[in-house]
Amino acid sequence: MARFMHGIILLGGPGAGKGTQAVMLARNLHLPHISSGDLFRENMKQQTEVGRLARSFMDAGRLVPDEVTIRMVRERLMQPDCEDGFILDGFPRTIPQGEVLDGMLSELNKSVTIVLYFRVRERMLLERLSHRWTCRDCGAAFSYESVPPRDGCKQAVCTGELFRRADDDPETQKQRIREYDDKTAPLVDFYSRKGLLVTINGEHTIEYVHRNTVERIHEGRDFYQ
Repeated sequence: MARFMHGIILLGGPGAGKGTQAVMLARNLHLPHISSGDLFRENMKQQTEVGRLARSFMDAGRLVPDEVTIRMVRERLMQPDCEDGFILDGFPRTIPQGEVLDGMLSELNKSVTIVLYFRVRERMLLERLSHRWTCRDCGAAFSYESVPPRDGCKQAVCTGELFRRADDDPETQKQRIREYDDKTAPLVDFYSRKGLLVTINGEHTIEYVHRNTVERIHEGRDFYQ
């Protein structure tokens, strides 16, 4: 019998809980959590060829081109632990990236099987972001719902210091949400037209959202209540 592969993409505005849910899903489904932010940090830390390339753009004050990001994602998806599937968090961010991803996955004999859209109203996104803490070492983010330990991250073996990001002020976050609405939100329609989108009400507790997310993955039905 052929093995079933989970190809999961997470969508949602900043503060919607994608990162938290991705970590929990990765543990529950035994799949690698591929965060675009983590990919950048790891490649630059290890000074890989693509990491040095990304750093050259960043040091010059320029945006990292899609081609570099896509190359990082492709190399990660080719790793053995992605044989049975993957969870993509933070990529794709635009429809062009989504179109390139489709072609890339086809070449790798993989596919997207479900796209989870965590829908949260702007008012709640801003409330969550105003209480967010970030780990200096691994970059993990915690909202007030997570009740983070103030003596360190404690994510897996990480004990990094938690801090409040300077760009977590309300006006900056409103701008981030507007940018998401302009560039990333159209992916909701893009994947809806493909019949892959599942909408999750992300305004409940972390545990409640996770439980219903797992149910939707297994059942393949839309959920919002």
